[in-house]
Amino acid sequence: MLEKFYRIIATFFGVGNAPTAPGTVASFATIPLFFIIRKLSLFWYLLFTSILAVLGIISSSKMENVWGRDPSRVVIDEVVGMLISLVSRPKRIKDVFLGFVVFRIFDIIKPSPIRNIERNTNGGTGIMLDDMIAGAFTAFVLYVKRRFS
Repeated sequence: MLEKFYRIIATFFGVGNAPTAPGTVASFATIPLFFIIRKLSLFWYLLFTSILAVLGIISSSKMENVWGRDPSRVVIDEVVGMLISLVSRPKRIKDVFLGFVVFRIFDIIKPSPIRNIERNTNGGTGIMLDDMIAGAFTAFVLYVKRRFS
């Protein structure tokens, strides 16, 4: 029973079972969720994202035990990373899609700090943390873009 719950969370309701690019599919699939929770106050947005991060750490740890190290089906890390990317809760769709693109670039390229976290942190924490940091980098890029444009 609990394994089914962990599987649902880890795969973001099955999105992680996409046959190609499950991380990109999950990042894109996060956008409707973002539009729903964007209306929350910042406190509730952060609380929701934090709870999802904790559930993600637990679920990805459990599913890693079943599927092996950092399985591609685990995409809850992309979901949380995207929500962190969009923490400023942009209203314009082009800013949301910019966040999507920048997040995917950071997640795929993995600049040094992100790569070091990924290599040196094991289990569910390692699975989640690199995407959470990629999300923070993306949030910073969106902030700079908004501030200076």
